[in-house]
Amino acid sequence: MGSSTNVEATAVGTLSWLASSAGRIAVPVYQRQYRWETSACAQLLADVRAAADGDERRRHFLGSILSAASDDGLILIDGQQRVTTLMLLVAALRHSAGTTAFRAELDRVLLDPADPGRTRLHPHRAWAGLYEAVVLGREHAAVAGTRFEENYTYFRSQIASDDAARIWRGLSRLEHVAITLRPEANAQQIFESLNSTGAPLRDHELIHNYVLMGLAHDEQTAIEDEYWAPIERATGELIGDFFRDLVVLTAGVEPPAQERAVYDAFRREFPRLGLAALREHAASWRELAEVTALILDPAKADDPSVARALHQLATFGASMRPLTMLAVRAWRRGELAAPALVETLTLVESLLLRRMVVGTNRERLVARLCRKWAAGPDELARAMARITPSDERIRLALRYRALPVGGYVLGRLDGAADLPVETADLVVDHVFPIAPGEGWSGDGVRAWRDLSEDEQNSLRALQQTAGNLALIEEPLADAAVGRSFADKTAFYSRSAVPGTRALAELSAWGSGPIGDRSGRLAAEFVRIWPRAATGAIDDDGLTPILDAVRRPGWYPGWQQEFDYVEYRGEHWEVHDLPALFTRVYRRLWADRADEVLAFSAANGGPVYDSQAWASTWVPLGETHWLTTAAAPQYLLHDLQGVLGALGLADEVFVRYEWGMA
Repeated sequence: MGSSTNVEATAVGTLSWLASSAGRIAVPVYQRQYRWETSACAQLLADVRAAADGDERRRHFLGSILSAASDDGLILIDGQQRVTTLMLLVAALRHSAGTTAFRAELDRVLLDPADPGRTRLHPHRAWAGLYEAVVLGREHAAVAGTRFEENYTYFRSQIASDDAARIWRGLSRLEHVAITLRPEANAQQIFESLNSTGAPLRDHELIHNYVLMGLAHDEQTAIEDEYWAPIERATGELIGDFFRDLVVLTAGVEPPAQERAVYDAFRREFPRLGLAALREHAASWRELAEVTALILDPAKADDPSVARALHQLATFGASMRPLTMLAVRAWRRGELAAPALVETLTLVESLLLRRMVVGTNRERLVARLCRKWAAGPDELARAMARITPSDERIRLALRYRALPVGGYVLGRLDGAADLPVETADLVVDHVFPIAPGEGWSGDGVRAWRDLSEDEQNSLRALQQTAGNLALIEEPLADAAVGRSFADKTAFYSRSAVPGTRALAELSAWGSGPIGDRSGRLAAEFVRIWPRAATGAIDDDGLTPILDAVRRPGWYPGWQQEFDYVEYRGEHWEVHDLPALFTRVYRRLWADRADEVLAFSAANGGPVYDSQAWASTWVPLGETHWLTTAAAPQYLLHDLQGVLGALGLADEVFVRYEWGMA
């Protein structure tokens, strides 16, 4: 029987383990901040009291604590939340200790034997001063309101002097499995296994651990100071979003919205690295974090045209931020002139806004554009044009569909964007009102009650369209609300917005004038938000196979997921992943069998030279077999892999059934 040489696991009494640890217990720099709530402290204290009151042979098990030896003690890899809380409880108990001997026992647990002026537990240096101030009763301006202070105060409030011996007895009956790693152990893999249940670490916390865990302590500190801390400062609360964006722009795929997806994709893109390679990559991450800070606060851009373009693009959210990061980084490096950057950002904004106008999905677009970035501006423009609705579709949609982000769009179309700041408090007014009164009139002759049902329905259908909207100062809008058109013109004539003042020159309002205004606004719209003039086809709702949505298991609707598939220009009536998987492999086998075999050999399937086990098999020629028994998510993963390996992924598209994408 073999024995472990890299990991030692021993059941120990927790209090004696803390007291007998050789030297300090250090929390590595990659660990997350102390986050235990008071409710968790209450549960721990209840467990300690229950252990104290039970049979003296019974113990309360705390789980496992993972550590590695260091030159001056232990490095606490997993368990810092529990250990920190226990130390706070011991500190509170120490305050209530009645005898010198009892206090000395507590000091053995709490204080660093090499430096009694410090605690045995050395938290992350960013908050070590706060922790020690609480535990040792020192003054510190920032202590109030911290988790350390809150939990310590809670324990103090719960431990009376006559209860101290009971709490000590309960603490002495706590035990855990002490897992000690030798240098050869894979600390990250063991850490992940221990954290596979319970409250999960967030993706960026897992990435933090993954990047630093294999380094020596001084190397961890250096990477933390030079790279990770600047990334945190630049991205703040959006650090998780930043790493998702980083994965998209580097890997060219969008991770699914599930736990660990970003982390898993990050690990695939950045395998375990030596210190030199890590520094090179981390420098790029830090640079992109600085770019992100600029995108989040465009006013920091030293070129007004760039600042304006970034501010305008921010109107449409963060879905295109990975591509924006690539473009802004190139501009900051001097690889892209400011006018070229503004042109790119305008095309991105046009893509998003045009798809909003025609009602087309805006999700899962950015990864394919990031993949095209490296191919150059012409390829990127062609890729964007393919998924940007045409001028014709825009003109039609602006006549008959509700105008999205109406205030912003009208501001650009009607000249309000150039107005002084003091007139910027504008609202959207419906010229023909949402709820017209019986006496409302568009021409001063016929009232609403006099119009036919068809005439009324025609106006109702145009209420939310661009032609029926006016941007106007809020006090004027309040005064004009619900009035007939002739009365409204008096308020429109006083507006600072050129397009709104122009309405005051009209004598009547109805379906005709609304259509005319929509036409004029549409002409201005396609000028302000252009589509790249590449001659590429208009968006047809196709999704590249690399951006197909990966869903777990045999999910509802998998049998009829696709409307059709385009394979290298061919139209395939294929409606589910198992059928697509089979058809693609049959075609690849006919065209490039040797490359298919090479891919399968490198990836452990799915092509074999015999039906080696009970499965669902499809013949490939006369000598080989394709297994198709996996769930759709795995079939899609394999399909994306083989098409990518053979250089065909950009030539295969799926069109989802309505509501499936």
